[in-house]
Amino acid sequence: MTSRFLAAIAFFLAVSSAAQTADTTETTGTPSISGTTPTTEQQAVETPASTQPATPDTPPSEFPRAPKNTLEAQIALAHLNISTGSIDGIFGPQTAAALTAFQMSNGLDVTGLLDDATRAAAALRLDSPPITTRTVTAEDIASIHPLAPTWLGKSQQTTLAYESVLEMAAEQAHASPALLRKLNPDIDWKNIKAGTTITVPDTTYTKAMLREGEKAARIVIFLEERVLEVFGNDGRLLAHFPVSIARDVEKRPVGTLHVKVIAPNPNYTFDPAVFTESEEGRQLGRKLIIPPGPNNPVGLVWIGLDMPGYGIHGTPEPEKVGRTESHGCFRLANWNALALLDLVEVGTEVEVVP
Repeated sequence: MTSRFLAAIAFFLAVSSAAQTADTTETTGTPSISGTTPTTEQQAVETPASTQPATPDTPPSEFPRAPKNTLEAQIALAHLNISTGSIDGIFGPQTAAALTAFQMSNGLDVTGLLDDATRAAAALRLDSPPITTRTVTAEDIASIHPLAPTWLGKSQQTTLAYESVLEMAAEQAHASPALLRKLNPDIDWKNIKAGTTITVPDTTYTKAMLREGEKAARIVIFLEERVLEVFGNDGRLLAHFPVSIARDVEKRPVGTLHVKVIAPNPNYTFDPAVFTESEEGRQLGRKLIIPPGPNNPVGLVWIGLDMPGYGIHGTPEPEKVGRTESHGCFRLANWNALALLDLVEVGTEVEVVP
């Protein structure tokens, strides 16, 4: 373990009494991009029920102000492209890692906690209410489609769209479905209608971090900490995202790579040779092209690297990012993969460190 997150880990060892471990592994194969064919769960401390986030009708005169609790801190960090994973109002390792990154980049004492100095930092101030509302539209309802349970069935769909309004709203708000259920206790998500107003975290804007015309100078993937960080030419932190890494240690590349191809909304090639555990794959005995969409196995973004078969990509299961493992690639939540898409270009250096 490097020194980056020792303070945060020490905190959890001191205050956490239980941990859950997820064993689910990612089903990642090969995206099909313009003819190119690249071949731990959380320990949690709940936010006290007495500390509620600001509501959408909070007086504007209250802002800017410091975040009052974990949920508000997660939203404030999201505005800085410092991701705590799915926003859920729960203080866990990914929130501690995000606070650690924020503290390091702002010259604060590294505690991994929402301490007084961190809460008071100007960069973490909320400029507007952290909770907002959105209206479910007829277009939202019409875009919902069930996902076929088999690879063959998926290959026959025109798109791998969201399966529910809850899934769509949660991903668009960078939030966990459980949080949206808590924020909207009276909504029947299975029978939601157009015109319904829902309450969500406000993650619709990002505070300016890039200078005009600037792109990322370097991406660093920290394997042990399971985070991906993006830096500018002068070493400024531009983004911090939880990332999933390969289950097999021998499939985890270490060293310097480079971005080779960038593809938004990619297709995906299901290759039975990669999924040796798939009974369906063994019976098919052939590759399948899986159409694009948020529920595509590589999500909404593929950033291919100059090591054959390796890339950074999205996922249809954001709740598992950083907590489960992949077949080899580096997996981000779709919203973080989209943010990374805006930061990188072909040739961007990617350093993978143990």
